[in-house]
Amino acid sequence: MLYNTDIHEKKLAEDALQDANRRKDEFLAMLAHELRNPLAPISAAAQVLRIAPGDAAKVRSFAEVIGRQVNHMTSLVNDLLDVSRVTRGMVQYEKAEIDLRGAILSAAEQVHPLVEARRHLLSLTLGPDETKVQVLGDRARLIQVFANLLTNAAKYTAAGGRIGVALELDDAHARVTVSDNGSGIDAALLPHVFDLFTQGARTPDRAQGGLGLGLALARTIVLAHGGRIQALSEGAGRGSRFAVELPLAASAAADEDGGPDGAGAAPGSPLSLMLVDDNIDAVTMLAALLAAAGHRVESFSDPRSALAAAPAAAPDVFILDIGMPGMDGYELARRLRAQPACRGALFIALTGYGQQGDRELTRQAGFDHHFVKPVDAGQLLAALRRRAPRRR
Repeated sequence: MLYNTDIHEKKLAEDALQDANRRKDEFLAMLAHELRNPLAPISAAAQVLRIAPGDAAKVRSFAEVIGRQVNHMTSLVNDLLDVSRVTRGMVQYEKAEIDLRGAILSAAEQVHPLVEARRHLLSLTLGPDETKVQVLGDRARLIQVFANLLTNAAKYTAAGGRIGVALELDDAHARVTVSDNGSGIDAALLPHVFDLFTQGARTPDRAQGGLGLGLALARTIVLAHGGRIQALSEGAGRGSRFAVELPLAASAAADEDGGPDGAGAAPGSPLSLMLVDDNIDAVTMLAALLAAAGHRVESFSDPRSALAAAPAAAPDVFILDIGMPGMDGYELARRLRAQPACRGALFIALTGYGQQGDRELTRQAGFDHHFVKPVDAGQLLAALRRRAPRRR
């Protein structure tokens, strides 16, 4: 009897598995590095604030440092959660006919600070100002695609480099090309640039930063829109081009997209707010922020104490943490809504849980808004501006 002793396929599978594990280990090491980086200035700033609390200029300066680094850490965590949701098909796309040209301009505006900091020349060739190229898509997600491609170009192009965005049309498709004269892509890496845990070589100063998840996100979002994305490069040191093709919408109805949420909203009247969060530092800082915005704030770190005080206070808005010991935010919201004095209030969930299932749970518990920690103060205040005080 003859036996097949060829183990070539088995060896290829083992090599592929080892390569995947190696890339995952490299990614986790990079993730640890990127998350630790912001902690050093945050820690140092906190120590200085303890030493010199009376120096207003230092307090302001170091508070800005903490804010910038927290924003950076938030961005890293959001990227991780986003790539998990998007690549597993857990995102619901809110598709409508949108102006693709306007989406590209919004993405360029988002990336402008990075482009300006690295002294790049960014050129946009999008056609006449009055031209509206209609595609059927989720505007926020398509902006994310182009912002990711522009961010990638800016990070991998040396200071003073050139980045270009061109929009072209044929009978049925729009083609957006983002090009740069940066470090380029090695031929061995080119077929894998859209894979998770894949990233080009970094310079010693790690100017590229980030987690390298932007291209994987971009590909998944583009495919969900019936399009395709392609990476092109003539090799290391010779720049890169990323081309996105999207089908044009069947009709060319005028885009009626408004501005960002809360933009142009007139400031509302002061509201009475009740905050409940078992993290005393968190509730103290948020209470200070909301009081500085002119609202009347009462805060609690114990949900049962808040429940007892609510009927007499009858606040306009409840802002509740979800993960609290003894009584979680879902149960607290249900009990508060059962009280006649609280039924007309606005309920806002402020939580570290941000998956789609978590948002559905807060909706079922009667919350009107769901914000993920650390909350964007502008978005929270915009939600409050749209709320009128209750009539007593």
